[in-house]
Amino acid sequence: MGQLTWVRHGQASFGAEDYDQLSDLGKRQSIRLGQYWKQASAHRPDALSFDAVLMGSLKRHRQTWEGIAEGAELNMTPEVWPALNEYDSHALIETVHPMPLAKPDTPEMYKHHFRLLRTALQKWMAGETHPKGMPRYAEFAKGIQDVLQHVRTHHQGRVLVVSSGGPISTAVGLVLGAPADTAIELEFAFSPSRHMLLSYNNLPHLEDAAHHNWVTYA
Repeated sequence: MGQLTWVRHGQASFGAEDYDQLSDLGKRQSIRLGQYWKQASAHRPDALSFDAVLMGSLKRHRQTWEGIAEGAELNMTPEVWPALNEYDSHALIETVHPMPLAKPDTPEMYKHHFRLLRTALQKWMAGETHPKGMPRYAEFAKGIQDVLQHVRTHHQGRVLVVSSGGPISTAVGLVLGAPADTAIELEFAFSPSRHMLLSYNNLPHLEDAAHHNWVTYA
């Protein structure tokens, strides 16, 4: 039986001109995860025995993988799957709030942004909207299903996927038959015929006192 580990990218640059860049903290988070796995491998050799690495084609996915590889001292070439890319949050929000939003710089504005995004996601997933430049949700989900099928068909060991909250939560919905939800790290077990949820939303590499304040959600 194989094991599929999903990792959400490190903290990106929310509110900046280019969100698709890891912040300094995001880079440290990524390196720290690699270090954590390397330390774990001293007691559990399979902690770093990945059969394959898959990632989206966004910059923050590549930067996250590079940080993990640096921290873990891994030398692998990931398979790039654009289906693992995040949805366009701006295009989604425009379907429920056509007027431009001010740059969020207060807790209230951040909450307003994510409330709009949640509403827009619900409508997109229900097939009520088709955001500009984006696939319909059924097509988006089909891309994730293709990734899951590829893993089941072509791999038997441990597989690492570096992606974003949208694709990860879509995978959760596909595997469990449950509504999509935001996620940071997800681990699956899989056999040639199906996937099974083992654990979800874990941050073991940030649980110690030295790294507890590195936990972020954007």
